[in-house]
Amino acid sequence: MLVPFLIMLREGIEAALIVGIVAGYLKQTGHGAWMPAVWVGILLAVALSLFVGAALQVASAEFPQKAQELFEALVGFVAVFVLTTMVFWMRKAARSIKAELHASVDAALATSDGSSTRGWALVGMVFFAVAREGLESVFFLLAVFQQSSGAAAPLGALLGIAAAIAIGWGIYAGGLRLDLRRFFRWTGIFVLIVAAGILAGSLRALHEAGVWNHLQAVAFDVSGVLPMDSLLGSVFAGIFGYHDTPAVGEVLAYIVFLSVTLFAFLRPAGAAPSRPPARPAPGERSNA
Repeated sequence: MLVPFLIMLREGIEAALIVGIVAGYLKQTGHGAWMPAVWVGILLAVALSLFVGAALQVASAEFPQKAQELFEALVGFVAVFVLTTMVFWMRKAARSIKAELHASVDAALATSDGSSTRGWALVGMVFFAVAREGLESVFFLLAVFQQSSGAAAPLGALLGIAAAIAIGWGIYAGGLRLDLRRFFRWTGIFVLIVAAGILAGSLRALHEAGVWNHLQAVAFDVSGVLPMDSLLGSVFAGIFGYHDTPAVGEVLAYIVFLSVTLFAFLRPAGAAPSRPPARPAPGERSNA
């Protein structure tokens, strides 16, 4: 429940920031009448995400057992890719996202083909921005739902979305101050740990599908100390992708992925290289 809650909270806040920046800019520039176009873009993006999620879920239910395991592995790999790129994209774009969105709104409203074209341009801009977050969420939730059972994961996702909407509205209304830089940094670390667990689980599903049969020796067996069916084992499995008898390949994938991504994510942004002093032109005297 905690993992879907935190991931959907992060995804929801990203989407809420985008919508809030666009809505606030429209209001500040006297274009508040275009807000219905923003809502149309949001609703279309949500509808697309729900449709894709439902279609993938229904299609996977018709597969035979091995095909279901293969589908679970592929969805897991996509989720790992999406979560990782999401973390690094937000780390890079956080400084310029506001200016970029303002420029996109200006471009959408600057079309000279009439108000109808302007409206559709604004709808399209908001649609693609929000749909990106929605489709990321779809693949993550599919991967989590396939590796867990019960109503806890869907409930956690819904609570995360509800909390994100509340926080997004508070930020837009100006009554809530949130240290977004610190929030995205800590949730980024958490997301990478979750992605490492999904990667290990996807390799396990790939083996059960009969596709990957290498490095299958048991790395360690801690089922006597912390079995997966225990309360703590279930919590660790849900958050960190814990398994009490993991294969060597799963452990290697977990460690290598986490080492590389955490190093890249936590590494401070490099300072711009200093330019060497210009050489004086021939015949010119240096002031030094």
